[in-house]
Parts: sequence; structure tokens; C-alpha cells
Amino acid sequence: MSHSRIIAGLIATIVLLALASVFVGAGALTVGTLAAGGLDADGLRLLLVSRIPRTLAALLAGAGLAVAGLIMQMLSSNRFVEPSTVGTTESASLGLLAVTILAPGLPVFGQMLIAAGFALAGTALFMAIIARLRLRSGMLVPLVGLIMSGIIGAGASFLAYRFDLMQSLGAWMSGDFSMVLRGRYELLWIAFGLTILAVFAADRFTLAGLGRDVATNLGLSYERVLALGLVVVSLVAAVTIVSVGSIPFVGLVVPNLVSMLVGDNGRRTVPYVALLGAALVLACDLVGRLVRTPYEIPAGTIMGVLGTCVFLAIIFRRRPSLG
Repeated sequence: MSHSRIIAGLIATIVLLALASVFVGAGALTVGTLAAGGLDADGLRLLLVSRIPRTLAALLAGAGLAVAGLIMQMLSSNRFVEPSTVGTTESASLGLLAVTILAPGLPVFGQMLIAAGFALAGTALFMAIIARLRLRSGMLVPLVGLIMSGIIGAGASFLAYRFDLMQSLGAWMSGDFSMVLRGRYELLWIAFGLTILAVFAADRFTLAGLGRDVATNLGLSYERVLALGLVVVSLVAAVTIVSVGSIPFVGLVVPNLVSMLVGDNGRRTVPYVALLGAALVLACDLVGRLVRTPYEIPAGTIMGVLGTCVFLAIIFRRRPSLG
């Protein structure tokens, strides 16, 4: 299948999912009513304040997380890492917890910056560890990341229990779009801007993943590219957690699926990853709304189950090369 057909198919899928997302939910809103122009004030408010912002939030979060995972895989030269498996997500949650304890009145943008700082520190620590241990392939790299995630998560859980914030921590670690309203998701547009930036910097991220010596010999500033990649990943993780909570496996599953479909060309791969990530998260949100109507299952839970199955399938498919 040609690349143009794949892109067209992904865009068509997103359009169909977005239309379904607008009309699926507990509130009464139908295609016929909208087409006939028969929306009353309550229906119009539901559409503009809830349904459209929720749909945009799912699309932006999915695209941003998928691209962040791709960047992590480029920088670490490993197919089995993403923000939720290397301590980035847990570090961002720890930052939000610290803000809630020490400065509960801080504006949302300030909370995002603090969370991004913690996420950056956690991600940089992971990269420093794998560079020091010279772990560049196989399952050891994600194993180190999972250990880090467990340690940071345990520390966050202890603080949350100590300050009676377990419910808040649980909300941050479970991606849920049910509370998304106009005025409460706009930070996710930062993730969209970072996705555009990743398109232009993808070649540099790929070269940086080859190592300091190779990147330097090719005239690339390894430290600057590495810092840029870590900042992008950390900001995406932070804005997602602040806005909707953690959604696992998006950044792990999507780049691997795209690699199987179109190969590993860095810059050309990013749009596929962004589109498939957006479609996947929006589909998970829709499934969560439909499974127990009128109740909802968080999109993060649906993605966790789906991502685990796909992750296992990818591991078994690549098993001969893990040696």
C-alpha cells in the first residue's frame, strides 16, 4: 500500500471517529438534530463546551504521546521504551504531587512547568543510567526503565498516602477524558506544537540515537539534540498528565506498528505516528464510553489492556532479535 493511501486512510479514520465522538455520550445529541439545525441552547452548549473539546483533547493527547514515545525510542535506540516505561510519567506525577502539597494555589500553567521539570529530571536520569551501563539493545533498557518507574511511583504513592492525596494521584495516573471541558484542555495544544517541532528535528533525533561519537562526526551537536528531545518528551508528558492523566503504552505501541507498516525513516515516520496515536486514543475513549453506557471506563484503562496485548505480540514477533 502506498504512503499516500495510508495517510488518507488514517485521516478518514480520524474523521469518522471524531464524528462518532461528538454524538456518543449520556447527553442527547443526534446527527439528525444537528443537521436540521434544531439544537437548543442546552444542546449547543453540550456540543461546544463538552463534546468538541473532549474530541480535540483525545486527538491531541494521542498524537503527542505517540510522538514522544517515538523520540524516546530514537534517542535510546530501543523499540521498547516510552514515557510510561522509563519513569517520565511517574516523575511528572511526583512533580504535580509536590505542587499540590507545597503550592496548591499555583495556576495550571505553573503546575505544568513544575511537572515538566520533574519529568525532565526523571527522563535525563534514565538516559544517564543506560549510557553509563552501555545498554543499547534487547530488553535490559526497558527493564531499567520499569525499575525506575516503580521506584519513583512508590515514592509518589508514599507521599500521597502521607498527605491524604491518594485520590488525586490515582486521577493523574488514569487517563480520563470525562472531565474535559472548554477551558480545561487547551494546554494540550502545546503537545501539538511539539509534534510539529518533532517533524523537523526527527533526523537529528535519529542521528543522536547512534551515539555521541557518530553524531559528532556527522557535525551534530549531540548534547543540544539530546536536550531538545528530553524537553519535548517531558513537556508532552506533563501537559497530558495535567490535562487528562496518564495514558500508557501509546508511545510504545504506535511507533512499533508504524515501523512494521512503513519502515523507520525518521522524518517521514512522524506524521504516521501522530495520526495513528490520535486515532488510537480517540478509539479507546469511544470504547470506554460505549462498554458500560451511561457509565464510562477511563480511556487509560482501555489503552492499558489493549497496549499490553499488542506489546506482548510485538515482543514475540521480535523475539529472535532480542538475543
